[in-house]
Amino acid sequence: MYLQQLSLLNFKNYTEAQLSFSEGVNAFTGNNGAGKTNLLDAIHYLSLCKSYFNAIDSQQVKQGSDFFILNGVFERDQLPETVACSVKRNQKKIFKRNKKDYQRLADHIGLFPLVMVSPYDVSIIMEGSEERRKFIDNVISQTDNHYLDELIVYNKILANRNALLKTIADTGRFDPSLLEILDDQLVASGTRIFHKRKAFMEVFTGVFNQYYLFLSGDAEQVELVYESQLLNEGLAALLKKSTEKDRILERTTTGIHKDDLLFSIHQMQLKKFGSQGQQKSFLIALKLAQYSYLQQQKGFKPLLLLDDIFDKLDEHRITKLMQLVSDQEFGQVFITDASEGRVTRIFSQINVDVKLFNVNKGEVLEC
Repeated sequence: MYLQQLSLLNFKNYTEAQLSFSEGVNAFTGNNGAGKTNLLDAIHYLSLCKSYFNAIDSQQVKQGSDFFILNGVFERDQLPETVACSVKRNQKKIFKRNKKDYQRLADHIGLFPLVMVSPYDVSIIMEGSEERRKFIDNVISQTDNHYLDELIVYNKILANRNALLKTIADTGRFDPSLLEILDDQLVASGTRIFHKRKAFMEVFTGVFNQYYLFLSGDAEQVELVYESQLLNEGLAALLKKSTEKDRILERTTTGIHKDDLLFSIHQMQLKKFGSQGQQKSFLIALKLAQYSYLQQQKGFKPLLLLDDIFDKLDEHRITKLMQLVSDQEFGQVFITDASEGRVTRIFSQINVDVKLFNVNKGEVLEC
């Protein structure tokens, strides 16, 4: 699978643009703020129905316009497939595949799998556990179209349980049977999600370790651990034990919404003791492992988007990474960088062809 063509109309800082891509490496170069990352985000939209950076669709519309339109032509199984996304202010987003509307956007997720690596990914390390759960959920949802539905169900039940706990605290009236009904529903849904996350991490962790060892030259010892309350005890027992605590705090304190990933380097917390280069290498290894997992599950190569990838990496790691992603194990790659000369030099050193695009203030020229 690869993206043959992309067109944008009134998207972010672009009035209009049309691009044709190579099946291998494509690089967008230009000054910071020119719109390089916006091109990657347009590709992300066509694959996953949303921006990588901003959940509010209307904020992607070019200033002074009322709508944006994105069109892409993918090749999959040697057949062209068209994907179109249009957003008009204050109206519902419209998504089409081969000119047919989707009833549910969730049905599109996973058809054109994609992995994005961005400087914003540092939030996976530096922010709270929600960011790390989102990472797990993003990977699994591209391989299991029922997973997102299950997450929605779980979160609705969780919201209802928390609302009931607050009502109990406000009124002083406690009917155990109402809580038991919600507990049973939460156990059923949460246990299914836990088993999917656990099975995923059992495969994913080994692949991640291989990529980090490759990037670091086997020089650093890192660890990725899945942490869940359900690893030691069933959710039904956990909820029963925490009933009084939950009533006091007016929220549900146990469940898969508390899952986390623990990152360490040399047995110390990566967030506190890892350098910026080590943290970036860790994130890149996470994303390459995501790519490998998606390829294994889908049976074809996803798209790989690398935004501002060279910053904070030494020359050795940059060269190893570019050798890796240019290898036959990877498919179509999109890269952004401020320096056309650096991109040209790196790929000439490893003898890999790259299609270059120069971006300047929302205009793109093929070099």
